[in-house]
Amino acid sequence: MPKNMPETVPFGALNPVFASLGAVVAFYATFRLVSSVFRGFKAFFLASPLGLCANVKSYGDWAAVTGATDGIGKAYAEQLAAKGLNIILLSRSPDKLKDVASEIESKYKVQTKIIAVDFSKSGEIYEMISKELEGLSVGVLVNNVGMSYSYPMYFHELPDSKKLLTDMVNLNCLSATMMTAIVLPGMLERKKGIVVNVSSASGMNPSPLLTVYSATKAYMDFFTRALQTEYASKGIIFQSVLPFFVSTKLSKIRRASLTVPTPTGYVRSALATLGIEDRTNGCLIHSIQGWVANAAPEWLINKVQMSMHLGIRKSALKRLGQKKAE
Repeated sequence: MPKNMPETVPFGALNPVFASLGAVVAFYATFRLVSSVFRGFKAFFLASPLGLCANVKSYGDWAAVTGATDGIGKAYAEQLAAKGLNIILLSRSPDKLKDVASEIESKYKVQTKIIAVDFSKSGEIYEMISKELEGLSVGVLVNNVGMSYSYPMYFHELPDSKKLLTDMVNLNCLSATMMTAIVLPGMLERKKGIVVNVSSASGMNPSPLLTVYSATKAYMDFFTRALQTEYASKGIIFQSVLPFFVSTKLSKIRRASLTVPTPTGYVRSALATLGIEDRTNGCLIHSIQGWVANAAPEWLINKVQMSMHLGIRKSALKRLGQKKAE
């Protein structure tokens, strides 16, 4: 460079602007990280010992739980009974309902009421449920019933798609919407209530090969978050719960592990966040997974999920082929 030629600086006068912008972005990222860590510490380490979470018993005498005979639904019914609430169990199988009701009454010394209902249907079932709940002070509603694919598959491969799609929307979307509509007037009259909607981590980001399931769970999450904003000032708590894998029939994972909690352990942790977190992954390890999923770029999440689901699909098809060959 000639001696008398002035040295050029990249971007010149804009450098202070870019430096300031970088500082703001860095501050925002740090703030989000610190806030997430603090919220997680508060929810999973301080809430129970300090009694920070909502006292479910003070919201009413009864808790209604849909999909209450297995997995997360049954665990919610048991944990709420352990806190002294009478339990309304709603599910499809009368025999399973009777068994769970008997178990809860014997173990927790509370009252139970069973309502045998197939949530894949619509229309008249909600009139029946409404009549069954008349006169009961339902302080807590847990909308848990739902269904997923039998294994990951492409949308055009869905078997008996007309029935499957209708059933899935009825179970995963309509049931929570209508059950909330049934209990909400009573909660508003008493100026208190809790509605827990069990969504899924699959509803946090689009899940290829579980497309409709993922979309219905996104509906559940958005539905809950909007209602929380609408009714927070009226004494009603709406909480969206977004679990990753839990050892249930729905997940088809029987053995618990570090990242796959039991339904009982998961629900005990999730209940401790009531009144603290409007939207939660339910337990510490799932919250860490959720933070990573939110922080990662969407293209990476899509790629990882597609690869994982293709692997599960391949294994499932192999097992089906072996069964046919037998």
